[in-house]
Amino acid sequence: MRYDPARETDRGNAMNTVTLELPEDVFSALRRSPEEFARELRLAAAIHWYERGQISQEKAARVAGLDRTDFLKALAREEADAFGVDFEDLDRELQRG
Repeated sequence: MRYDPARETDRGNAMNTVTLELPEDVFSALRRSPEEFARELRLAAAIHWYERGQISQEKAARVAGLDRTDFLKALAREEADAFGVDFEDLDRELQRG
C-alpha cells in the first residue's frame, strides 16, 4: 500500500512543495530520474530525522510517502534502527528492577 499525499488534504494536513536546483548531470551520474531521486531523498530525510528522534515513525512514513508498514520495511532494507533505544534510560529502568 502506497501513501497517498492527496489524502492528507482531507485530514487538514496539506503537503508542501520544495524545489531543489541541482546540476542536470547528477541524475545521469546516479542513474536516476528526477522522480526516483525525489523519492530517495524523501526516504533518506525521513530515516535521518527518525533516527535522530526528531520525528515520530508515523511522521517519518508520511515524509517518505509511505505507509508505516512500508516505512518499517524501508528501515530494514537500509539497515536502520526501527526502534531507538536510549541506553541511559534502559540502564535506569533495569536498576529500578
